[in-house]
Amino acid sequence: MTEIIHAAAELRSRVRAWRAAGEMVGVVPTMGALHEGHLSLARRARRECDRVITTIFVNPTQFNNPDDLQKYPRTLEADAALLSGVPVDVVFAPSVDEIYPEGFVTRVSVGGVSEPLEGQMRPGHFDGVATVVTKLFGMTEAHRAYFGQKDWQQLQVVSRLARDLNLPVAVVGCETVREADGLAMSSRNRRLSAPARANAPRLHAAMTAAAEEIRAGQPERQAIRDAGAAVLRAGFERVEYIELRDAETLLTSEDPGRPRRMLAAAWIEGVRLIDNIPV
Repeated sequence: MTEIIHAAAELRSRVRAWRAAGEMVGVVPTMGALHEGHLSLARRARRECDRVITTIFVNPTQFNNPDDLQKYPRTLEADAALLSGVPVDVVFAPSVDEIYPEGFVTRVSVGGVSEPLEGQMRPGHFDGVATVVTKLFGMTEAHRAYFGQKDWQQLQVVSRLARDLNLPVAVVGCETVREADGLAMSSRNRRLSAPARANAPRLHAAMTAAAEEIRAGQPERQAIRDAGAAVLRAGFERVEYIELRDAETLLTSEDPGRPRRMLAAAWIEGVRLIDNIPV
């Protein structure tokens, strides 16, 4: 079983010994309930670094809905067992009090890229992400940090955070890992019933079809409207957004000369799914 450390001071002592020995340290920040997507990040970190830390912390400040926070699965022992197969060197699993001790009043806020899409739908979410990521970077003192591209906007927020604050960590974005039917892997997928799980891949399918239509010359707005209608026909209760945006800034973009990303969020059976693809 991979070693689990709960205290930042103990972790920092371990990491400083590694760094003193000239070893490259990688970190994979997670909220646990691990799946193959998380493990793929850990494996890449293992290939590229001498030492690998996976953090497991269900961060309360990035949840808008208290019920969602309560329902989020917490499976530390099972997660550590999975990570031992990578293997990672340490699982860092701090308590809420370790991250946010009594009297904690600091908040990190990233403007611009955090404001549209998820920023509008989940006010304060990215402040919670930016704050906890800044703390985890400081606690782990890693050289490289690995994030999945499934949360594309989060990846851009963290990348901007590291650049703007001159944090000495390289943020590495890794390809989204999907099930055989195209559904992006997510800890939330386990909350879907069998019928909802069967319909969930239709979100990715509709986005892929829209992207192909846009590349073939179909007007972008019409292709996106068609995608939204297809998602609703597939049994989703609500589409929060399907948007084509500049891949880096997340601003509205009609310039095919710049990298663009189609991003979506939709609800099925009370579970909110997000996805994104290049266009």
